[in-house]
Amino acid sequence: MLVFKRLIEDKIRQNLFTGRAILIFGPRQAGKTTLSKKVLTEFGDQGEYFNCELVTVRKYFELGNPDLLKQMVNNKKIVVFDEAQTIENIGKILKVFIDTYPEIQVIATGSSSFDLANKINEPLTGRTFEFILYPLSVSEIKSSIDSLNIKLGDIYEYMKFGTYPAVVAESDSLRKERTLKNLSTNYLYKDVYTFAAIKNPRIFENLIRLLALQIGSLVSINELSNELDISRATVEKYLRLLEQSYIVRIVRSFSRNKRKEIKKAFKVYFIDIGVRNAVIDDISLVEKRNDKGYIFENFFIMERIKESSAEAFPPNFMFWKDRFGAEIDLIEEKNAKINAFECKWNSDNSTNFKKFLRSYPEAGIQIVSPEYFLENNV
Repeated sequence: MLVFKRLIEDKIRQNLFTGRAILIFGPRQAGKTTLSKKVLTEFGDQGEYFNCELVTVRKYFELGNPDLLKQMVNNKKIVVFDEAQTIENIGKILKVFIDTYPEIQVIATGSSSFDLANKINEPLTGRTFEFILYPLSVSEIKSSIDSLNIKLGDIYEYMKFGTYPAVVAESDSLRKERTLKNLSTNYLYKDVYTFAAIKNPRIFENLIRLLALQIGSLVSINELSNELDISRATVEKYLRLLEQSYIVRIVRSFSRNKRKEIKKAFKVYFIDIGVRNAVIDDISLVEKRNDKGYIFENFFIMERIKESSAEAFPPNFMFWKDRFGAEIDLIEEKNAKINAFECKWNSDNSTNFKKFLRSYPEAGIQIVSPEYFLENNV
């Protein structure tokens, strides 16, 4: 079995036994269980793994009774509570347990935010280090397969099938496609349907499809509401659920309150571009597709987000657009420094940064293409 080295691994190890729990969030099948078990193996019989979806495990979690949980944990030095969001009042339970037994290192994973499952996270404020485990980044794939010499064709493949570990590990295209479709239909929405009141799953899935068809474009709540014949409030609720369950990433507009800038707009990208392709049932050759530019934009933006996942204070990721149509695909802002990226399928395509630089002359600018990404990121 191929086990990938993840960007957040070393950061997790550095924060063990510091008096705080480690929380690992991220979509289902992204590798949270594999990663947490990998950390456990370094502690031998001093570590233990518990799957919180099992009834035999769940019975030990009782609000206000840390001694009951201690019975299950016994004398272990480090424990993993996998899929912890399935436990009622998990935030309060872990708070009491950590306060009572600070010598035991807790690692809890969640395939959705605790908020989605109504497991309030506030009780754990100041008692945790939180990490998000995304599907594989290209650098993680490269570092985990020593003999792999990534070529442009591989980048195209990652844009076609996405980079979930189970998909990347498959050896041929047919198996990759089957694995991707199985993941997209059987796993990703599980938490949403379990914890949220989705009265009409078909409308919810139609919303996902509409979002998949407009990656890279401004999202209009009113248009989605009219198209689906549901209220604005329902659209907004469903968008929150999709983001909380790590299916999509909402990217908002960048503005320093300049009069000509669009301030409240947002775009929606898919955490995994392969899932997006599966949602619209088009897993064809990316380089021959009409939407290849938008696919690369989604892919590149998520690669930048993944690469920042181990940072304590990652950049803010936004886009820029003015009222006259000028637009920049990605703005990264950190420590008052601005970097602007414009995604182009062909490296010889030009982009006019003049309007943006007129307002932000200190910003760094870069046109990126698949070729540029290959040369500068792997």
